[in-house]
Amino acid sequence: MHPNERWVLLLTLALISSVVAVDLWTDTSQGAPAWHVWVEGTAGALALAGALYLLRQMFLLRGALRHQQQATEAWRQQSEQWRAQSKAYLAGLSSMIDQQLTTWGLTPSEREVAFLLLKGMSLKEIATIRGTSEKTARVQSMAVYAKSGLAGRSELAAFFLEDLLPAADAAVGLSSDH
Repeated sequence: MHPNERWVLLLTLALISSVVAVDLWTDTSQGAPAWHVWVEGTAGALALAGALYLLRQMFLLRGALRHQQQATEAWRQQSEQWRAQSKAYLAGLSSMIDQQLTTWGLTPSEREVAFLLLKGMSLKEIATIRGTSEKTARVQSMAVYAKSGLAGRSELAAFFLEDLLPAADAAVGLSSDH
């Protein structure tokens, strides 16, 4: 339900409740039958209960939204803190990867392709980013693999990332902790 609809419904129920209260006062002062007063009183009480229920739900929803915003902000701050802390390490890793790619004798274009391959981009995405054809990206990726002596993208990624991640038996232990 849209917030404006909630307010309209809340105000409508509150108005109905008020009109019924005035009518009950008039009816009792004019000697209306008890069953009539009871029926109108029940209708007014139900309208008031509905208004109070809606008001409560609106406050609960607002509190939940505030809590969610605080949690989102905390996650954003943690993410920024992690990025800031890891920035120096990532810059060093990037530099070390570039040194290894140079050691393998890769051209600047091949080094760029190698970095994009490590980022997980497809040959089509690499071609688009570099403004070349997909065939050129494929040829350059094959040159990366040939000069490095690696069989493909998986081995290229493993060459640089394997030591950064826990061993398979340690990774199994980590996943069971969660």
